[in-house]
Amino acid sequence: MNIGVVGNPSYKAVRDILADLARAAPRLGIVLFTEPELQLVWPTPAPHVLDSTTPLDCIITLGGDGTLLRAARRLNGAATPILGVNLGRVGFLATANPSTLSAALDAIVRNTYVIEARLALVPELVRQDGRIESEPLVLNDVVVHKGGVARVVRLQVTVDGEEVGQYSADGIIVATPTGSTAYSLSAGGPIVLPTVDAIVVTAICPHTLGVRPLVVPGTAVVAVEPVPPWPDRMLVSFDGQIGAPIGPGERLQVRRAERPVSLIRVGPEGFFTRMRQKLRWGDLSDRER
Repeated sequence: MNIGVVGNPSYKAVRDILADLARAAPRLGIVLFTEPELQLVWPTPAPHVLDSTTPLDCIITLGGDGTLLRAARRLNGAATPILGVNLGRVGFLATANPSTLSAALDAIVRNTYVIEARLALVPELVRQDGRIESEPLVLNDVVVHKGGVARVVRLQVTVDGEEVGQYSADGIIVATPTGSTAYSLSAGGPIVLPTVDAIVVTAICPHTLGVRPLVVPGTAVVAVEPVPPWPDRMLVSFDGQIGAPIGPGERLQVRRAERPVSLIRVGPEGFFTRMRQKLRWGDLSDRER
């Protein structure tokens, strides 16, 4: 069994976990592969370097949700499942932690885990000359927002070619159900269960009381285009990690990816349990009876 390891070396626990993985791999019949950024953190000798041609049975991510999102973008539509090991604070997408990693590895080897299929998005930027630039797959969200000075921008949103309306806001978030508990939630968007086939459109700080988040079918194509007068700099961010500029006469198009991202879940913990534990959903413990 081939397992790739992607991690954030800034977490102190990473070095010890890599040493544990290196010791457990021969016993479990696992061949490990690592991204180059981790090579110096592994005990000697380090595993083979992970590249796009490496056949993998799964990927283990060590860090927070951002590390898992980076792994999903690296796979870019491949069916390889991802096990998130949370080393950060919330780690909403991760279902393992350092203390449960050993049991999770055993479950992977025995094939006794559950796959959660998560809708992903494929963003495209349509440039002024008609060129279409395809961007890497995103699991959480695509955001069109202003750059530079703090000012409201105007954006036009369409769904399947039909104009929704113009938004005066700090930006627009186009999110998956997985991303509905991330930036979109902070901007007042709804929580959408991962099993729902939908896309969420949420305005960031809209300058009107008449704008509310939208939930559209997962089959929809959502487009966002700056409307004059626009600021000098506008940006499109993909899962909050990489970005690209968007200029006058250009637009973002977002559609569902052909294949979902597969997340590994071990144990009985479900979505609402994670909501209560990690997002403190319905927590009234600080109130007097």
